[in-house]
Amino acid sequence: MDTRRLLRTFGTLIGTAGLLISGCSSGSSTTSASSPAPAAPTALLPYYTQHLTWRDCGVSGFQCATMKAPLDYAKPGAGDIKLAVSRKKATGPGKRIGSLLVNPGGPGGSAIGYLQSYAAAGYPAPVRARYDMVAVDPRGVARSEPVECLTGPQMDAYTQVDQTPDDAAEVTQLSDSFRKFADGCEQRSGKILPHVSTVEAARDMDILRSLLGDEKLTYVGASYGTFLGATYAELFPSRTGRLVLDGAMDPSLSSIEMNRDQTAGFETAFQSFAADCVKKSDCPLGTTSTADAATRLEQLFADLDAKSIPTGETRKLGESLATMGVVAAMYDESSWPQLRQAIAGAQAGDGSGLLALADSYYERQPNGTYANLMSANAAVNCLDSPPTFTGPNAVMQALPSFEKASPVFGKALAWASLNCADWPVGATGTPHRIKAKGASPIVVVGTTRDPATPYKWAQSLAGQLSSGRLLTYEGDGHTAYGRGSACIDTAINTYLLNGTPPAVDKRCS
Repeated sequence: MDTRRLLRTFGTLIGTAGLLISGCSSGSSTTSASSPAPAAPTALLPYYTQHLTWRDCGVSGFQCATMKAPLDYAKPGAGDIKLAVSRKKATGPGKRIGSLLVNPGGPGGSAIGYLQSYAAAGYPAPVRARYDMVAVDPRGVARSEPVECLTGPQMDAYTQVDQTPDDAAEVTQLSDSFRKFADGCEQRSGKILPHVSTVEAARDMDILRSLLGDEKLTYVGASYGTFLGATYAELFPSRTGRLVLDGAMDPSLSSIEMNRDQTAGFETAFQSFAADCVKKSDCPLGTTSTADAATRLEQLFADLDAKSIPTGETRKLGESLATMGVVAAMYDESSWPQLRQAIAGAQAGDGSGLLALADSYYERQPNGTYANLMSANAAVNCLDSPPTFTGPNAVMQALPSFEKASPVFGKALAWASLNCADWPVGATGTPHRIKAKGASPIVVVGTTRDPATPYKWAQSLAGQLSSGRLLTYEGDGHTAYGRGSACIDTAINTYLLNGTPPAVDKRCS
């Protein structure tokens, strides 16, 4: 697992099993097309002039379609990739503005699942009234020719491998598990594996923008979706309309810098959770101090490293799954009560609560299958940037800095960052600053105690973008839009509906 960019939002982390909405089915259809984008190369004209045939999805209120894009943009005549698209038309009242494309992050989160289960009902009503809400599963994700790597039982074994190795044998076992994962991806998805980069996904979005009939892209991207949106703005600044980048990534950081920053972000989130927990009489981590709470959690992890505990099913809870269960609850403070109960259960010898949280993180379904989130996440990350570590020795050298960033999570998250070391496809991207000179104002949203995308990343991205405008939410959790702050929602709604960005350095709580 690459923690660097496993950056989910509310819609893709909480209640994940319920997001697997049924795919498109036959039904009534309408056909739409638009003129090609003015600057589209001749070789891409067949893609920019294709027709979208909208069908009933089998989900009330939604339509679905399939669009084609070149598998390899360097060789557009060499074959296509099919991408799944869904929309819910503007509900009114008010004049329709256009299409609003949404992406929940990941990489690997299903944008269509996010749209159908959350965005099309959970985004503020004034926005849904005047925009067609649209999503495309990026290449290699969910309904869009998904990357596949391991079977369900193989994933169960993979997620239970000890990620805090204590000796040479455990280091070898962990390295082997990453190698087997990479080999599985190559064996099952070798054709698509070189072509799932963020740059290619951004180019796909421009084709979709044109097919939807929009002169400029209007977009809300969360978490990794901010990197996707910023990449689009860099490639197509003149076609960049109203972009909201919520829970922003910093594209200028190296892989190790990004991993270490995120490790510190989870420590910040844990400290916030612990401060809340110790005020409660039933806190399983004590009622004295956050330092004591951290010590007790570290002891629980150590106990589980030594001996796993029952969960009520064939899988047992060891340290690796327990750690991911706690990490999962850091994304949203509404999960804190569930986490307190899960920790208390584990302390009493019942691992079911932390296992359920870990399963939500990995998108494991009740029948033992997994969504392709983890496979797509690794495939995109390992293509977008050179590997964080090239081998175990590099991890060992970096351990002190990771453990300084987070005494609670540092060791586990450092070793988890080894997963691209043996990836079968070389990275095609490199970290760099994104300016997107010539783009319309772009709103970058940062949350001060965001665990997965530290606030300083939003500050950095807003400063890099030539037209960036920083909007700050002073609070906990991952991302800010639609999560309860009237101040944040009003600022973003005004921007999406009227084109007026927030005031410079606007802060909300």
